[in-house]
Amino acid sequence: MSYKGLKVAVIDRDVCRFDKCNHECQRFCPPQISGQKVVEFGEDGYPVISETLCIGCGICEKKCPFEAIRIVNLPSEYGKEKVHQYGPNTFRLYRLPTVRKGAVVGLVGMNGIGKSTALKILSGNLVPNLGRYDDGASEDDVIKAFKGTSFADYFRELYRGEAKVSIKPQPIYSIPTAFKGTVRELVDSISGGVSDEVEDELHIKPLLDMHVDELSGGELQKVAVAAAASKMADYYFLDEPSSYLDVYARLSVARVIRQLAKRAGVLVVEHDLTVLDYVSDYIHIIYGEPAVYGIVSRLMNVGDGINSLIEGEIRQENVRIRQSPIRFREPEKGQGEEARVLFSIPQFVKSYSRFRLEAGGGDIMEGELIGGLGPNGIGKTTFLKVIAGVEKDDEGKVSMPVKVSYKPQYLQPTPGVTVEQALSSLDWNSNENYMMLITPLRIDKLLNKDLGSLSGGELQKVAITATLLRDATLYVFDEPSAFLDVEERLALSRIIGNYVKKTGRAGIIIDHDLMLVDLLTDRIMIFMGEPNAHGKAIGPLGKREAMNEFLKSVGVTYRRDEQTKRPRVNKLGSRLDREQKATGEFYYVS
Repeated sequence: MSYKGLKVAVIDRDVCRFDKCNHECQRFCPPQISGQKVVEFGEDGYPVISETLCIGCGICEKKCPFEAIRIVNLPSEYGKEKVHQYGPNTFRLYRLPTVRKGAVVGLVGMNGIGKSTALKILSGNLVPNLGRYDDGASEDDVIKAFKGTSFADYFRELYRGEAKVSIKPQPIYSIPTAFKGTVRELVDSISGGVSDEVEDELHIKPLLDMHVDELSGGELQKVAVAAAASKMADYYFLDEPSSYLDVYARLSVARVIRQLAKRAGVLVVEHDLTVLDYVSDYIHIIYGEPAVYGIVSRLMNVGDGINSLIEGEIRQENVRIRQSPIRFREPEKGQGEEARVLFSIPQFVKSYSRFRLEAGGGDIMEGELIGGLGPNGIGKTTFLKVIAGVEKDDEGKVSMPVKVSYKPQYLQPTPGVTVEQALSSLDWNSNENYMMLITPLRIDKLLNKDLGSLSGGELQKVAITATLLRDATLYVFDEPSAFLDVEERLALSRIIGNYVKKTGRAGIIIDHDLMLVDLLTDRIMIFMGEPNAHGKAIGPLGKREAMNEFLKSVGVTYRRDEQTKRPRVNKLGSRLDREQKATGEFYYVS
């Protein structure tokens, strides 16, 4: 049956194996059988699907043995709002996010949905082709296409060089490859030097005389933000500025961004909802199908925008972006006194030549999830390694009485091994595990892919899945949210919680995403001390006590959203922020 709307046909060339199939996409296409040339094979061997002749039946999608085809039917009105398409049967973006002088606009959505493409277009690094991928579009064409809107004026200023822009790119690890020299030389070449305000807030003075290739991921991120923020511009575009940073550094970056908005327009792509909430005045959600199409929502205030994301529905556009809403558990509603002790972690000390960790130990309850919060270099990963048996404590006290399944912080894929082969020794395809893990994490879309070809987020999801599939009593995760988009983080909170609690086991999750930790855990450990010198693991503590103590050390206050019960960061210096700090209540439950 045909669909009288817009057909979007996308072929994943990384998955398509046209030389190893029987060209099912062509053989089973109904209009092709009747003589129309809907599916043809190009000179490079890959199929090309005519979206004009396609009837949207989806048979080719179902028949493809490698699941390389996606056919999506959209309302025809979206066709008028196409901004860019990379080529035939490739990703396309509809609409653009707004940039506003004197405000921070947040941009949030899944990976592969068009966020970075939108930033490239608005920053002038990519002239949108308006869907005309064959001959492209000129700058004048773009201005004309947006006639009568604020975008026409914006692009006119941008293309004439009247609007200055500053960009913090997403792939910061490419910086050492592109630039050889010291941090000071890098920043001087971009912005003429770091402003005193930015230098103090981000604490990068000790980094200035280091060579760029000596920096860690977090240090590279801070330098990239500092360079972008120190440049005088009319608009700032920051792509995932919190990646690799601990909570303290994330909030420092957020404060820098808030300062930028006092003199310019700022657009920020971010997956950490705590940072996004704290830094943004307005929100756009990009929804659609990853690697297929993305649609930019209308502009919403920050509260309504994040709540729409949590609820999975953009009501002002009558669009559902997720099947079910995310529900936050109220604090102090954990297992309680009657829960059975599953095992106990003893007190221990772990020393290195320049670092020492002291852990107080404590009981872990059946079905309980323990969170861990603290700055980088304070011993969180060391704690997990001792618990997992990867390293020994100083006195050899820790000998876990239960099996431990451990997902490390840094993942090293094995090239030449597919995802299915990597999971072959685990019970991944049982009905229960397929429904609880494989489908929600979209692992089924990765089974034929080589581990060496996976993105950081894809590799993270495979590692999380393998960790949960192992036969263990305690599941230990070191930064499971790294590289995951916001939808994947929200899904992760459900998946780990449901899996651990249903089986009556336990989990420890160390992460820098405050909302994920709050959403997922029953109790929390706090890691305090002096980074890279000595650390102390305190707890597990009740969530309210732990969060209040941690937020006090960070200097921010939380309230609970009336609609979704999610934790919301109060804007620095706001009435609620001042009131809660005055009473010592940094973490509200009401």
